[in-house]
Amino acid sequence: MRSLIVEDEFTSRMQIKYFLEEYGHCDIAVNGLEAVEAYKMANDAKKPYDLICLDINLPEKNGHQVLEEIRKMEEETGKSPANPVKIFMTTAMDSMRNVIDAYYGLCDEYLTKPIEKEKLVAKLREHKLIR
Repeated sequence: MRSLIVEDEFTSRMQIKYFLEEYGHCDIAVNGLEAVEAYKMANDAKKPYDLICLDINLPEKNGHQVLEEIRKMEEETGKSPANPVKIFMTTAMDSMRNVIDAYYGLCDEYLTKPIEKEKLVAKLREHKLIR
């Protein structure tokens, strides 16, 4: 499994990386601009991500903007709607507005920080990213 962790806060970034790296390669972006660029580069290299863990509060572009751009790029490049990258939104804010916006933007999951390994692994299994 190839993952992109988009998180500006060091501790959260390293925690998610620690949880995911046992399942495969993990790249990191620390802001929204880097996230979009990493997504493009991975696709151009024919090594697309299977999972993006995307924080909502990011510098440069917020997570909702990044989510929208990625879904738009998938649509423009003809990526199969049956096989889009799985995007798990992560945030310390447990507000209904953010949840609604995230799912409206076509995220696959919404996880509240601090991320619990058991919950993350269960979601990975649910989305058939791991067995």
